[in-house]
Amino acid sequence: MLRTATPDDFAFIRGLAQDPANAPFISDEDDAALTAYLADPSARLYIWEEGGAAAGFALYCEIGHPTGRVELRRLALSVTGGGRGSAFLKTLTDHAFGELGAARVWLDASGENLRAARVYEQIGYTLEGTQRAHWWRPALGRAVDLLLFGIQREEWQAGRA
Repeated sequence: MLRTATPDDFAFIRGLAQDPANAPFISDEDDAALTAYLADPSARLYIWEEGGAAAGFALYCEIGHPTGRVELRRLALSVTGGGRGSAFLKTLTDHAFGELGAARVWLDASGENLRAARVYEQIGYTLEGTQRAHWWRPALGRAVDLLLFGIQREEWQAGRA
């Protein structure tokens, strides 16, 4: 289940971003930046719950863009495995097309996060490009490739049939 994040969720969100397992792949933002997302009409910050407890988070941006694109900018789970990533991403993608009215959803991933890339492709996202040595990762002390993925509304609908 997705619910809108509140400032009370910031410690959870930042804890996931700072987790050594996630830090090479997602950016941590301070409370001021997270507060700004809550006030931004083109952004939505959500908490994913399992069994009534916070289990992950997701940040959408570019909502309302004239092209209909929506960026899934940041997402992380507290526990991975057992198909959670696929279920989480499917829920996030369905929400973007169903509730947010997206014509296209896009996201990026570290070229070193092959597990995430496999999940994106399994859900129906297409690898649309690679920006080589593009993304500086402080946790690694170097730049990594940035993989760009996208899915169009028609592809999402076809995958639901």
